[in-house]
Order: sequence, then C-alpha cells, then structure tokens
Amino acid sequence: MLGITEGSLAVAEAVRLCRPQVVAAYPITPQTHIVEALADMVANGKLDADYITVESEFSALSACLGASAAGSRTYSATTSQGLALMFEVCFNVAGMRQPIVMTIANRALGAPLSIWNDQQDSISLRDSGWLQFYAEDNQEATDLHYIAYRVAEDPSVSLPAFVCFDGFILSHTYEPVEQLNQADVDKYLPPFAPTERLDAADPISFGMYATPEYYHEFRYAHDKALKDSAAVIKKAGEEFKALFGRDYSAMVEGYLLEDAETVLVAMGSICGTTKDAIDEMRAAGKKVGLLKVRVFRPFPVGELAKALGGAQRVAVLDKNISLGSKGALALEIRDALYGSRVPVFDYIIGLGGRDVRKRDIKEIVARAERGQGDEFYGLRQEVL
Repeated sequence: MLGITEGSLAVAEAVRLCRPQVVAAYPITPQTHIVEALADMVANGKLDADYITVESEFSALSACLGASAAGSRTYSATTSQGLALMFEVCFNVAGMRQPIVMTIANRALGAPLSIWNDQQDSISLRDSGWLQFYAEDNQEATDLHYIAYRVAEDPSVSLPAFVCFDGFILSHTYEPVEQLNQADVDKYLPPFAPTERLDAADPISFGMYATPEYYHEFRYAHDKALKDSAAVIKKAGEEFKALFGRDYSAMVEGYLLEDAETVLVAMGSICGTTKDAIDEMRAAGKKVGLLKVRVFRPFPVGELAKALGGAQRVAVLDKNISLGSKGALALEIRDALYGSRVPVFDYIIGLGGRDVRKRDIKEIVARAERGQGDEFYGLRQEVL
C-alpha cells in the first residue's frame, strides 16, 4: 500500500509488522516519533507487545537484552547522546549474541550540543559487533527493518542490528512509502525461535566471566559470524526482491559506474543529492558515478574493491570524523583498495547538520580531479 508518510511513522509501522514482543525505549530527538507511534499502537491494541517505559537509554537497551535472552523479539530506537549512554550495553548485547534490532535516527554527538544530522553516533560504535545498515530514503529505511530482523535472527548470525537513517532529513520528512501487509511480512519473517534462551526449567548462562584462556576465541567467533553474515544478507535481500520487487541483495549499490572516472562514495540520504549532482555533471560531459554503501558492518570489502577497481579516483563523502585521523568510511575504503593504484580522497562534510548542496558535490569532484583531498570541506574561515 503506497502512501505519503513521515519517515518515523513509516519505520514504526514496519516495526509493528515485524511483531516485536517487547519494545523498550527512551524519547530523544529526533527518534521520538517512532517510539511514540509504537506506544500508541500498543495502547490501542494494534501491536501485541509489552511496552516498557524506562528512565534512560541505558535501561531501555538493558530491558531489551533481558527480554531477548528470555526468547522475545525485541526492539528499541535511539540517537546521539542516547546511543552513547547505551555504549556498555551495546557491547554486551553483541557479545551475548542477542538479535535485537534498533533504529538509529542519526544525529551529531556533543559537545557542543547539536540536534542536527551527521553519522558520528552510529559510526562511533562500528567496533561493537552490531550489523549496521544505512538508508538513502524512507522506503529503504522501512524495508531494511524486515531484512535486519531476518538476518539478525538467522541462527548462523545471531547478532544485533542498527538500521540507521538520517535524523530530520529522513525521520521528519514526508515521502511516498509502500508498506507491506501483515500476511506478506509473516511469509518473509518467521516468528523468533532462538536455539538458546533463559529458562528456569533448563538453566543456562549468558555473558559469563571469561579468562584469557577463552576470551580471545569468543572475539574470533564473533568476528567470523559478522563477516559470514554477508552471505545471509545477500540471501535475505534476494528473497525480499522475489516477494516484493525491491532489491537489497547487494551491500553496495552503484549509480552510473560503468564508465565513471571519478566515483563518489557515500552512505545515507546524501546519496540522493549526490545522484542529482551527478546527473547534472553527466549532462556537462563529466564521467562521474556514485557507489552507495548500504551495509557498513560487515564491511563489504570484496564488493567495494570490485566496484571501485576501474575508477581513476575515488572521493569519499564522510559525514563523520575519526578525530585525529580521517573519516571512518574513507579509512575502510583505503584498506579495501590496499595495493590498488586508485587514489582515495576523503572529504569530511555535513557535520552537525551543515547543508551539503549539489554545488558542493560538484566542487568536491573538481578538487578530486586536481588531487586535492583529505580535508574538512566547506570550513568557514571566519569562525576559526
């Protein structure tokens, strides 16, 4: 069913259709509309779930962790400082291999305080062991929740997942979104059936103390499961396409890449603006393309290397900064292309919600062509 819907409400409806049994969340801008909508659904009998009101984001994810360990499909949502408060629990959830799905309405981290969008919050937890999906638009944000649950709950994966979409830019924007119906979602997403759960009649333990003789192997198994999940993501995307027509089988997606000399690489809503800028540059004779990264964890090394191997240069649009180094996406791409002669230029853009327009994308391409990169793009010198 196609309708014009606010991004947050579209996500909330997708979550409802996934039939979570426990929802726990704490309101924080700009994700609040999602959990408000879910609270209304529970109160009005549209969603058969326990909705736990908590005193903080730390408690929200802790409640989800306990519920998931007991065998319930669980959900939460947060952003920015709220995600930072969950830091300890994020590592516990992943290390205990609990397939919780959490929406991140990406927002800048303080200080200084900012409520506007960049991707610093979820990127800062790239080493926590969660799957990380990034949406370009609200249709993709909606669909990725079905895929996230399907992948996370696969017995060969059993890992939690972030579904990230840009705060305000998508979360508060009205766009056409085609929603699935409950019968179709039930065909795609079976009930959660964990192989291990807390049961007083058959007691087991999760997250116990590990001495140095065992901890190393736990991390190896966790890393292997995350890397091996790439095959599960591909299969889940292919089955989604077969049922609903939209293809999410690839962890990266190209736009006019075939003959591109300069390839821009980006994640999230900036990809839409970038496509528009590319169309105008193509009309002017420039051979420019885009590689959109949909899945950041596991990092799609093979897909990226194949897609970028024929470029003359790569310009990465990073809406984050690994302070003291470079943008996280550029660092990963340079590693993926190690040994290649393709130069990778990094451009830190849009931090704290700074607008990035088509003219900025065109200027970045011009700078990459001149070999000028690895910079904070668009600095206001009068503020420094």
